[in-house]
Amino acid sequence: MADEEKTDSGEGAAAPKKGKLKLIIAVVGFLVVLGAGAGGWFFFMRGHGEEQHAEAPPKPPSFVDVPDMLVNLVGAPGERVQYLKLKLVLEIKEEKQVEAIKPALPRVTDLFQTYMRELRPSDLNGSAGLFRLKEELTKRVNLALAPNQVNAVLFKEVVIQ
Repeated sequence: MADEEKTDSGEGAAAPKKGKLKLIIAVVGFLVVLGAGAGGWFFFMRGHGEEQHAEAPPKPPSFVDVPDMLVNLVGAPGERVQYLKLKLVLEIKEEKQVEAIKPALPRVTDLFQTYMRELRPSDLNGSAGLFRLKEELTKRVNLALAPNQVNAVLFKEVVIQ
C-alpha cells in the first residue's frame, strides 16, 4: 500500500506539471496572436483617414516658353551646312518664379545660342544626344537664373536639317 501511495503521488505530481506546461504554451500562443493583430493594425489600419486629409495636393508646375531658336551646326569643311531648330519650354516649380524669370529670357537665349553653335550633328545622334543637350541646357539656364531654379528644359520641337 505504501508503494501505491508513492506511485499515486508520483503520477499526481507529473499531471500538474504537464497541465502548467500546456497553460504556459496556450498563454504564449495567445500573446503571439494578440501581438500579430496589434502589429497588423498598427501598420495597415492606423491613421488611414488622417494621412489623406493632412496631405495637400501637389501644385502643378508652371511653364515658360523660350523663343524659337535656329542655329547652324559645326561641320567639316566642304560638308553641307546643317541647321538645328528648337522650340523649348522651361519647367518651373512655383508660379511665383515665372515673373522673375521672364526678364532674364534674353540672357538665357544668348547662352543657349552660344552653346548650340558649337554642336556637331554627331553630338545630337539618338536619344542619348538629346538627353545630354537637355541636361546641358538645364545646367546653363540654372546658372543664368540663380537663385531661381528651373526643374527641366523641355523640348517641344527638335529639327535637324
